[in-house]
Amino acid sequence: MQDYRSVADAVAEEIRSGALRPGDRLPPQRTFARQRGIAGSTAARVYRELARRGLTVGEVGRGTFVRAASADPGGGSALALTEPAATRVDLGLNYPAVPEPIALLAEGLGGLLRPDTLGHALGPVGAAGVPAVRESAADLLARGGWRPDPARILFAGNGRQALAAVVTALVPPGGRLGVEELTYPVVKAVAARLGITLVPLAMDEDGLVPQAVAEAHATAGLHAVYVQPRLHNPLSLSMPEERVVALAEVLDRLALPAVEDAVWAFLRDELPPLAAHAPERTVLIDSLSKRIAPGLTLGFAVAPPALLSEIAACLRSGGGVPPRFALEAAHRWQQDGTVRTLVRAKQREAVVRQQIAARRLAGFTVRSDPRSFHCWWQLPRPWRADTFVAAAARHGIGVVPAAAFTVGDHHAPNAVRLGLATAPPDVLTQALDTLAGLARSAPEDLVTD
Repeated sequence: MQDYRSVADAVAEEIRSGALRPGDRLPPQRTFARQRGIAGSTAARVYRELARRGLTVGEVGRGTFVRAASADPGGGSALALTEPAATRVDLGLNYPAVPEPIALLAEGLGGLLRPDTLGHALGPVGAAGVPAVRESAADLLARGGWRPDPARILFAGNGRQALAAVVTALVPPGGRLGVEELTYPVVKAVAARLGITLVPLAMDEDGLVPQAVAEAHATAGLHAVYVQPRLHNPLSLSMPEERVVALAEVLDRLALPAVEDAVWAFLRDELPPLAAHAPERTVLIDSLSKRIAPGLTLGFAVAPPALLSEIAACLRSGGGVPPRFALEAAHRWQQDGTVRTLVRAKQREAVVRQQIAARRLAGFTVRSDPRSFHCWWQLPRPWRADTFVAAAARHGIGVVPAAAFTVGDHHAPNAVRLGLATAPPDVLTQALDTLAGLARSAPEDLVTD
């Protein structure tokens, strides 16, 4: 009798060579057994072995399919962290992953792939989408008792396009955009490309200081403010409600628009946005990529009526108008509960990742939120952030230095941001253990010649 493992090896070689491609469906086990001249019980063991190796995935009622990417043939997921490292654990990437999405997303797309509906979904659409999609988007974005007016919602290809379009609409070339003194690096890149000057605004333990906005505006005039009130990147802090209200009052008094980045806020959906307190001054931006999957990058902008046409024009001129297929898919996933299911799963997963970080980095000065997917690590002396980043890279671990988030000529803290979302839990644990060991040593301990 032919050993089932040799048959599995033959199928694995067909997958490796491209004879079987990702998404191809294998024949039913009875047909497979007849084609290969093996017993039905052997075919069943072959299919189990292929699944164990991560080469195939079974879908109830549909069959067995070749996976899009092969897992480690040995079944393990641990990455070597030796020095120098042949593999890399990138804690700079930060895309939340949970086991549920693929089957859920595929089920929700079933009706969209029929010829009649697919033709409709592949048609053109503008930045305003269509009424039904705006209604479901309003439900998706709702939090803390706030639900946006669907008529105020615009769509972009992704969150970064929404951000760039809004900044372009609010701040002219050569203008001044106030930002938190530690801010999202993409804002720095957008501003540089548009010829906009970033003005760093003071922060304290509760986030952006409203008085700092007023003082900066009085000194040289701001055209707008960019702020992350909930789960700030990189600090993970969320403004207390009284601080959000105080900031809204300053914006109203100064007639100053704000760009509210809410991309991570779904993890703290009990907290209302700044837009709930200053709806005529705030443009809220958000996206699907963190809620659902990195490749699903539909972006949202919720804007006051007076700004809608200008933001829409910036989306069109910058190529940021979304594909209709993405709108229709998001609408279906919101309607059938898929988005809510994934959000709840990611909220739970964030807690697990933070617990891992708290255990592995115990004794260090780490700032985070128990429901965030990143943390801010103030490094112990005598480490500097640049030296620590280089030492971590020698161990195959990527982390982001504070300088990436620092605005202007301000001195960057000796700190790094750790993204906890992307690496599998066992890999994350091992990486954090390695980083903790590094931090307990001194830079000169690593000198070998």
